[in-house]
Amino acid sequence: MARTLLITGASRGIGAATAVQAAAAGWQVALNYRQDEAGARQVVARIRAAGGVAQAFQADVAEEAHIMRLFADVTAQFGPLYGLVNNAGSTAPMGRLQDFSAARIQHMLQLNVAGPMLCCREAVRRMSTVTGGQGGVIVNVSSAASRLGSAGEYVDYAACKGAIDTLTLGLAREVATAGIRVNAVRPGLIATGIHAISGEPGRVARLAPGVPMQRGGLPEEVAAAIVWLLSDAASFCTGSILDVSGGR
Repeated sequence: MARTLLITGASRGIGAATAVQAAAAGWQVALNYRQDEAGARQVVARIRAAGGVAQAFQADVAEEAHIMRLFADVTAQFGPLYGLVNNAGSTAPMGRLQDFSAARIQHMLQLNVAGPMLCCREAVRRMSTVTGGQGGVIVNVSSAASRLGSAGEYVDYAACKGAIDTLTLGLAREVATAGIRVNAVRPGLIATGIHAISGEPGRVARLAPGVPMQRGGLPEEVAAAIVWLLSDAASFCTGSILDVSGGR
């Protein structure tokens, strides 16, 4: 029987690419989206056309009630959860911390830190062999921003991703004897729609010369790292943070 994988924020970008590759690797995929239902359904259709199993689930992972409903719905549809990819998250318009409102900072923390942490909580509750689960694997999507700081752009987002790195390290050690592996990928400059959200759609082209490999990355390149960490080939990896950044 295929293992069930939940990917948050899977209607586009890295999440969508991960869904397609995971389905091709044999996972039955639950794709979460917040508002882009059309995008999520397109990803589902692509997976099904290739013979895979997938379904879209709406939820705002910045809201605990939505997270609780999401995990209940996925379990009801697909059975026991074995994999979670914490991919949902976002930047905000670029600027300096001195100009950020409290509301912006609180929203960034809720979406990029509290949401993934609550998703981890619900996954562990279902996966832990200590409480009757079958084990599982969690991959958190961090960012190279966590070690670069994103000065003058979005230090609040960078700080949130630093929290994701720490969450990965601590949770991995906490649940290592409960049959659960927890790892992270740290994408660098990747060609996704997140740059338009921050106000600079051409950011990848502007910064690419500063990447040792002289280019931005593709969502599919990050997805390949995520799917490997999900796989049994990575069975001795936990608490690992894998940079996918072209050397940046």
